Order: sequence, then C-alpha cells, then structure tokens
Amino acid sequence: MNCVITQDDELVSPYPLLFKSLSFVPITHYLIFVFLTILVFLYFFLEIHFPKPDPISLTFNPSSELCQFIVSKCRLLHGRYFPTFWLSSPHLQTAFLSLFGKSPHFSYKRILYQATDGGTIALDWLLHSDVVEGISQVVNASSPGTDRTPIAIVVPGLTSDSSAAYIKHIAFRLAKEGWNVVVQNHRGLGGISLTSDCVYTAGWTEDLRKVIDHIHTQFPEAPLFAVGTSIGANVLVKYLGEDGPNTPLIGATAVCSPWDLLICDRFINRKLVQKLYDRMLTIGLQGYAQLHHSIISRIADWEGIKKSRSVREFDNYATRLVAKFETTDTYYRRSSSAQYVENVAVPLLCISALDDPVCTREAIPWDECRANKNIVLATTTHGGHLAYYEGMTATSMWWTRAVQEYFEVLLSSPFADRRQKMQIIPEPLGSSIDQGPFVDVGEDGMVAAASEVDTTRADVEQENSAQIDEKKRNHQRKDNTTQVYNSLLGPLKKRVDELSRYSRKSIWLLAYIAIVTTWPFVGPALLLSIKKRFRKLVEK
Repeated sequence: MNCVITQDDELVSPYPLLFKSLSFVPITHYLIFVFLTILVFLYFFLEIHFPKPDPISLTFNPSSELCQFIVSKCRLLHGRYFPTFWLSSPHLQTAFLSLFGKSPHFSYKRILYQATDGGTIALDWLLHSDVVEGISQVVNASSPGTDRTPIAIVVPGLTSDSSAAYIKHIAFRLAKEGWNVVVQNHRGLGGISLTSDCVYTAGWTEDLRKVIDHIHTQFPEAPLFAVGTSIGANVLVKYLGEDGPNTPLIGATAVCSPWDLLICDRFINRKLVQKLYDRMLTIGLQGYAQLHHSIISRIADWEGIKKSRSVREFDNYATRLVAKFETTDTYYRRSSSAQYVENVAVPLLCISALDDPVCTREAIPWDECRANKNIVLATTTHGGHLAYYEGMTATSMWWTRAVQEYFEVLLSSPFADRRQKMQIIPEPLGSSIDQGPFVDVGEDGMVAAASEVDTTRADVEQENSAQIDEKKRNHQRKDNTTQVYNSLLGPLKKRVDELSRYSRKSIWLLAYIAIVTTWPFVGPALLLSIKKRFRKLVEK
C-alpha cells in the first residue's frame, strides 16, 4: 500500500516526500554519480586494463635447434611489451590505429604485375636508398638483377593496401634498416581497378605465389622474406603450408592472423562491441564492391551484397559464389590457415595479442605451432589488432620492431642458407578453391597511383625465368643426386630409429601387462612354493 498514516489519520503518498528529499541533494552529487557510472560502463565495455609491462609468451618446439637459436638471439622476444598508458584497451588501440594512427611520410615506386588471367596486381616498392640516402631509383623489373639486398614482401590485411598506417610503419622500419620492401596489394586495391573476373578471397594464395616467384626471378641473388598481417597473414601461412620446402622464401612472419575463419566468424558476432567491428568491415566491403560494380554485379549476387549486414552475409552473397563453395562455412573451413601449420617448412614467427578484438585467441593453433620445428609463436596479453602502440606519444609499434629484429637474426644465422636447413616434407595438398578468388575491400576507397609505374607481364616473365632456371639446373645437377639420397635415406633412418624405440617400449609394456594380468593366478602358487621351501630349510 503506497501511503503513510499521519497523526490526523490522513493517507499521504510517500513519493512527494521522496522527491522532496532528493531535491535537497546537490546537483554536483548527481553529476559525480553519472560520471562514475559512465566510467564503470566504459571500463567493462572497452575492456580497459591497468597499464603494465606484459611478458612475451613463447611457444615452440624445445627440440628445434632453429627455434632455440632464434629465441636466444631475439632480445625483444625475451623482453616485455609496455602499451601506451592512455591506450590501455584493445579497442582503444585498434580504433586509434584506424582513425588517428600516424605513419612515416614517403613515396612508393609502383610496378604493375599482370597475371596470365588478365588481372592486375600493384607492387609498391620502397628501397633502402630512398629512405636513407634520399636517392630516388626506379626498380629494374626488365632483367634479372644481381642485387643481394634482402627483400621483404608485405601482404596487407582486409580492407588495407600499401597506404595503411601499419603497412607504412613496417615498410619504413625495414627499409631504414637496409631492406628493400615491396607491398603486394590485393587485386582491386591500391587504386587499381579490377581488370578480370578473377578476384581474391581470404584463402586465395595463387597471387602471392606468382608475386614471390616473379620477385625471385628478377632478383635471384636477394634473400626473400615475407610479412603477412591479419587476412594477409592467413594467406601467407596457407601458402607456406601448401608449398612446404618449395618456396623461395627464407623466413616469414604472420602478425595477428585469424587462423580459423569459422571460429573468428562466431567470435565477431558474440558481443556488442565485436558486432561493431563486424558492421564496420561490412560497410567497407560494400563500399569497395560499389567501386567495382561493373564486374562484381556480374559475378555475384548484387542485391544480396547491398542488403548484407555482416561479413558473413557478404561472404554468402559474394565470396562463396565466386569461389564456388556450397556453403559459407565450407569456404571458411577450407580457407583457414590453421590446418596448414603443420606443413610449414620455413622459419616462421607468429605474433598474436590475446585481447585481439577481431582475431580471437580461441583460434590460435597452439599445439600445431608447438609441434612444428620451424615455428615460434609469440603471444602478448595486450596489443589489440595490429596496433601494439608503445611510448608516451604512441608513435612506435612493438610488432614492427619484433619483425625487423627477427628478420635480422634469421638473415645472419646459419639457417639462412636454405640448402643447409633440415626441412619437413609436407603431404601433397589439393587446392581449396576451384577458380579465381573474389574481393578484398579498400578502407578509404581508391588510392591514387604512384608517379612512376612499370608493367610486367607474366607470360614474358615465364620465358625469361625459363632461361635462368635452365642455367641453374645445369649448375645444380651434381648436388641434386646427393640431396635425393639424403632426402630418401634421412626419413628412412628416422623411421627406423623411431620403430626401434617404439619396439623397446612395446616389449616392456607387454611384460608389464603380462605380470599384472597373471599375478592373481601365479602369485598364490608362487608364494606357496616359497613357503614350502622356507619350511624345509627351517626343519633342516
């Protein structure tokens, strides 16, 4: 009963008294209460944490000499990551990278690579001489060079190209330290229009394979390395697993890889803040599809693309149809790089943040990375997605320093010579995509091309590479016989040793089982026999 009884036996409502009492509370108290409520909400919604140095957790095979060497020489992997104190949240880190991230100022030299299907891929070069000496040079793509300067191939992530802030950070750092860097923009990105119906997906590795072979043909003496970021890391790891020891790369790094697209798809639709990322990525995909409307509307469901509200719906109406998969889940499963980790045969450093708001920790293949003797997995508690900002002004990114140090250590190590490295032999793998890939989306739309542009045709390049390969084949025939014998006898000896160890273990195991199972029957008889003999000895 919402009333009170007074001395005059009158019924009075308590609410006017309550409101009158609240009116005596100072307005500043209400403002403080609202402010604290908002702070508590932001603390949990943005997953804010107290800034402190985070140790780097390393996962690798302890019996691998390569991993032991890399871990012992990379100082940053033994240190700690201290995030920028005013970016103590994975969402603040990721948002700052996308909205306010500053990047070094420089210009690329562009080469247009034309694939055999008619597609165009923009290769943006940043040379060491351009950064340090300020000398502008044109990349020689017409004839094979003898330049031994190491080359780093950078593969951007979804909705990114060579103009992205994190791409420019890693390109500038490597070029400043003596590397030549080339960014492989996905088809339709970097200000280049789609020139064929062949467009790319998250599992399409053919473009990366052709670009790596093209660069190796042009610079056969230069050590090749590769860096993949986000979806680009998924493509890179999948390529390494597909080609095994047959890739010309000496080493690679995968930063913030999604690993399992199906798990990441479930994760990005789990919470409200994750759904915001999903929606933003979908808007970017739809905007990019609009830029290439003339082709995409013909090879995909355009009405479905326009009404898509998530990345999954976009993939269902576009990517799945172009890649010829029956379902979206099938596309995610077959395009995920986690299933190819065990076949990676070159040194690979994987960097992931456990608080990544886009690529969840649940998808990281911990056991597969630990089993492969070529992989070092470095995880941090914080860092966001491709951010890892550090310092008071958030002008430095930790992962770019870690990649540069890892490449320098690997380049100066005895494992840099691929002919002297022990590599696993992968099982033959089938292609997970039947035909050409689909589309990735530019974050800021079309980007203006560089001033100096060369065009390289794949068919002409194949003729030049055939002559070079013939000379190399004649020079390596003597070494091939020894390598064939080693490749045949090495695994055979390993299997024989394993069988011998297993056989010894099996014999002891069978003996133990025989004793345990027969003891209830043999034990009493044996004890009775011992007692009788003991009595005879006592009687004597």
